[in-house]
Amino acid sequence: MEIGEAGTTDAVASPEQGAQGEYAGIWLSQYEFYSSSRDETFDCKHHVVIVQYGNRLTAQSLPGASTNPDSPLSLDLTVDRNIITGTWTEQTAVDGYYRGARYHGAVQLLIEPTGRRMAGKWVGFGKDFDVNSGPWELRLLDRSTERASIERYSASPE
Repeated sequence: MEIGEAGTTDAVASPEQGAQGEYAGIWLSQYEFYSSSRDETFDCKHHVVIVQYGNRLTAQSLPGASTNPDSPLSLDLTVDRNIITGTWTEQTAVDGYYRGARYHGAVQLLIEPTGRRMAGKWVGFGKDFDVNSGPWELRLLDRSTERASIERYSASPE
């Protein structure tokens, strides 16, 4: 972190962002992936809570809030104007099809001018030593990160 002339740092949130940040809230995360062993494309949804500090975003899926039960998702992201770049990790359910496998990769999203939708692509490795990719989208559901909102969205997305 570099300190500017007046003792400020470039990593501090701007005053108009406030402590919570303009992207904090509950979002619907949705991505697609192709399963070569099942020869089928799947659509996965998670309710995630995003917290923001400056240009950094961290997203965590809410408990019980996935179409892939017991498969928590996390994202570590950086905002640069209308571009979000970062990494994702998903630990699949122990008793699910992928038997507790941990997948991870990179993601890059464009933020719509409204700030209520992010869309782009993910990339990650497959079990056959190949690199896979697919679409990924996040849609804002609720700006609040209060306990009541988290409890409200701690259910599988429809």
